[in-house]
Amino acid sequence: MVVYAGIVMNLLLGGVTFAILFERKVIGYMQLRPGPNRHGPWGLLQTIADVTKLLMKEDIIPNEADKKIFVLAPVLAFAPAFAVFAVLPFTENLSGADLNIGILYILGVSSITMLGVLMGGWSSNNKYSLLGSIRGIAQMVSYEIPLVLSVLGIIVLVGSLNLRDIVGYQESIGIWFIIPQFLAFIVYFISSIAELNRSPFDLPEAESELVSGYHTEYSGFRFAFFMLAEYTYAIAISALATILFFGGWLGPAFLPGIIWFLLKMAAFMFGWYWLRATLPRARVDHLMNFGWKVLIPLALLNIVITSIIKVWMGG
Repeated sequence: MVVYAGIVMNLLLGGVTFAILFERKVIGYMQLRPGPNRHGPWGLLQTIADVTKLLMKEDIIPNEADKKIFVLAPVLAFAPAFAVFAVLPFTENLSGADLNIGILYILGVSSITMLGVLMGGWSSNNKYSLLGSIRGIAQMVSYEIPLVLSVLGIIVLVGSLNLRDIVGYQESIGIWFIIPQFLAFIVYFISSIAELNRSPFDLPEAESELVSGYHTEYSGFRFAFFMLAEYTYAIAISALATILFFGGWLGPAFLPGIIWFLLKMAAFMFGWYWLRATLPRARVDHLMNFGWKVLIPLALLNIVITSIIKVWMGG
């Protein structure tokens, strides 16, 4: 278990590094500019240079901050995002724990991340940080509901919370859930953006009114920890979407299963980057109304339709 965790951690650090580069390159291309291109060929070492710079910066803790909570917050934001990878199956033979309640574990553990956001903003003794953290918690709690409801349709069809069973069911029916559960996928996709506080729903760190939101007072490697948590969670959400809607590692035999899995993850994350490059930031009341009045009813509608189809097919 220790070896597996160590390997996943190192691969994840490399994955986060190049996910950031991928994002900056994609957005640069869409906005007709080169993006990072100074460090290494094609700018491949740019993120490594940025991380090195952050690690060398002075670690500043405000005098009036609650120091213990201030120090603990970035760790608590990152640890649950990393713990999600304990149950994710990347191929038929490559996975961590094979839990019968895999989805329930992921949804439960990942929600702990919001405590890190709240603790970071509250302990900073900064009104902008506090406002950012409260706004972030309201957003994450609200969009957690449609995110969970979007998954229920798949659970109804498969009759299992096990991630391997979900991939196996898609293989048995010969179709990925992106087609019969397209409405659920749309709800999942939008909810995941808000859950991750990514643009155009990056209201907890809106520079125009909050300076930098809940991590305003963080510097150096503690700030880097918050960024690491965000991108780790993004990779985890993408991996879960790949399993739930895109057949996991399933694909033509000319490529290994792990390659198909990574390609599907990259395609899902590309959608996030595309939206960030093209859409302006949403207004906070519009965001909350959209979650409660649009996404939740759509997710409930999908559950009803899926249940009717399941009964019609013979249970």
